[in-house]
Amino acid sequence: MTRPTTLAVPHAPASATSLVATLDIGGTKIAGALVDAEGQLLVRSLRRTPDGADGAAVTAAVQGILAELRSTSDWSRVIGAGISSTGPLDTSAGTVTPVNLPGWRDFPLPRMVAEATGLSSVVLINDAVAAATAEHWRGAANGHDNALCMVVSTGVGGGLVLAGRVHEGPTGNAGHIGHISVDLDGDACRCGTPGCVERFASGPNIVRQALRAGWRPAEGIPPTAAAVAEAARAGDPVALDTFDRAARALAAGIAATATLLEIRLVVIGGGVSAAGAVLFDPLRTHLRSFTTLHFTTGIEVVPAAFGVDAGLVGAAVSAFAAVT
Repeated sequence: MTRPTTLAVPHAPASATSLVATLDIGGTKIAGALVDAEGQLLVRSLRRTPDGADGAAVTAAVQGILAELRSTSDWSRVIGAGISSTGPLDTSAGTVTPVNLPGWRDFPLPRMVAEATGLSSVVLINDAVAAATAEHWRGAANGHDNALCMVVSTGVGGGLVLAGRVHEGPTGNAGHIGHISVDLDGDACRCGTPGCVERFASGPNIVRQALRAGWRPAEGIPPTAAAVAEAARAGDPVALDTFDRAARALAAGIAATATLLEIRLVVIGGGVSAAGAVLFDPLRTHLRSFTTLHFTTGIEVVPAAFGVDAGLVGAAVSAFAAVT
């Protein structure tokens, strides 16, 4: 795996008791943890992501999580940090410009983390690339030479395993499947492109489409992708159709990726993947209709082994690699 390391200064080799601090920053939540070399999360911290347009509030939330981690007795064992962040980002420059966090533009996130913690080795990695790192290390993609690992949540991201290695690209954004257009006449995505996969399949867009088609949550239940999934499981036709459209968009993006790169395995994690069969069944059905060339048939689609922790674990793997 190529490591997008910023602000890295060599440390002594990690010992069996060493830990790294990790962050997983998304449009819905910001998670932090102290993680050992076996991928065990020993200390956790979690906050909802503030309004993405308020960059200062997002920064303050990250700093609050770091302060919580630093206040623990285990902090003395921390030798570096890893950041899994929603993208796009630029690992070579050490900046993030997430589509779903408009308050951060060319924001020097690794430098901020280094200054807040005093750590001299801070690694920045795209959240879906982090998921691919975790899943290829000890998860659902372990032992597979070619795979696509996806995070379907507030946004839709992807990370690639090619020829047995996680492929990040020059700026850390390779595999960004959520911003492949699957509807040339579709609504504009927040990135500016019409008809992106994310415009159909991300959690907020699943809710948007369901509401637009007439679905309403039960009284007292907030309108979330989880609520739409629950309605679909109960047989609500609008909710079922909404998840079918999301699955079809995902299938089209996956098929395009497989046609280019001969991907044999797709691992899907992120909050929306918790919908289970409501998402996975139509996805597998639509994928068969999009993969008609002999070298794209038979793609296996499986849920992520690390679930919502994939970003934290993948960032930890990268952080340990940077200091050993």
